[in-house]
Amino acid sequence: MTGATCGQRGYVVHEGCDHIFFVGFLGAGKSTLARNLGRLFRRDYVDTDRLVERLQRMTVPEIFERKGEEAFRRDETAALETLRERKSLLVSCGGGIVECAESCRAMHEMGAVVFLDGDLDDSLRQIQHPEKRPDLGSFEHARELYWHRRPLYQQTADYVVDIRNKDFDEVAGDAARLLWEEGLL
Repeated sequence: MTGATCGQRGYVVHEGCDHIFFVGFLGAGKSTLARNLGRLFRRDYVDTDRLVERLQRMTVPEIFERKGEEAFRRDETAALETLRERKSLLVSCGGGIVECAESCRAMHEMGAVVFLDGDLDDSLRQIQHPEKRPDLGSFEHARELYWHRRPLYQQTADYVVDIRNKDFDEVAGDAARLLWEEGLL
């Protein structure tokens, strides 16, 4: 395992930045998973959309409306860069973070990327506030966006957790098991 050594009593001691980044389509459960795994494993968790909102002092929809998606992606990369000096975070990433090569590179430099792989219909059912998802648009646009981003998620991922036909407890268990077995938690 690169960047890790076995410390006292067999605990894995990570060196440098060792974040776990959760990526996937809108509504995949990235934020809920990061928050719950953070509580379970006593690790801090952050959400890139919330980081951007704090840095810009605007909501994500306001940023999209006033500055546009391209500016939002730059802000997203800047938000990721603020995590370099921290350790062991569980990071829930916005659904479009894979659109920017710089963001993907930054995630790989700082840790491991986990793709929560699910179906479009499942994701759309989970979205409780579509008005807060400025890149979602109509169903047709969402479908096009899903199929555009899917290969980007696959390409960026170090690990994949299949979330199809599973409830949250099953997904959390699968993710925790995988990350524990890989020495990441």
